[in-house]
Amino acid sequence: MQYTWNDVERHVAACTLCPLSQTRCRPVMGRGNLQADIMLIAEAPGGQEDRQGIPFVGKSGELLDSLLRECGLDRKELYITNILKCHPPGNRDPKEEEKEACFPYLKYETFLLKPKIIVCLGRVAAQRIISPDFKITREHGSWICRKNCALTATYHPSAILRDPSKYEDAKRDFLEIAKKRTALNS
Repeated sequence: MQYTWNDVERHVAACTLCPLSQTRCRPVMGRGNLQADIMLIAEAPGGQEDRQGIPFVGKSGELLDSLLRECGLDRKELYITNILKCHPPGNRDPKEEEKEACFPYLKYETFLLKPKIIVCLGRVAAQRIISPDFKITREHGSWICRKNCALTATYHPSAILRDPSKYEDAKRDFLEIAKKRTALNS
């Protein structure tokens, strides 16, 4: 069976594979350009995302939009999603069984999008997507290639809000992402 974006969205909306489905307001499906060459993946929706059903709203979303603008990127050109589609209470790190329950949805999103670049936002996403022992402070901005896709990680916007000294590192990472995108598309 060939899945479509509508199929994935319908499955996410009806999902009850883990206990988070009982506490969520709304599941948060990825959003953005469905032909995007860059896919941003974070760990899980926050409280505001849970209420609105949209990834990266509120202060983290504003900071992400600012970073993207400064680096010549635009949210409308990208696809933004999370590993988890439901908000973990208290913004705690996702549990392994929650990540496992949601991971097939992320696989379908990635399969349908076929991005050239995947950017993990934060440690949790990088450890799930790139390597289980990924160290965000030491390895952000580094690149690997897997299945014809370039993968990198940078700080999650909420980490930058907690520690603004990370902003310049994240900006350099996004400038490199923009360069990589140009190189891959030429």
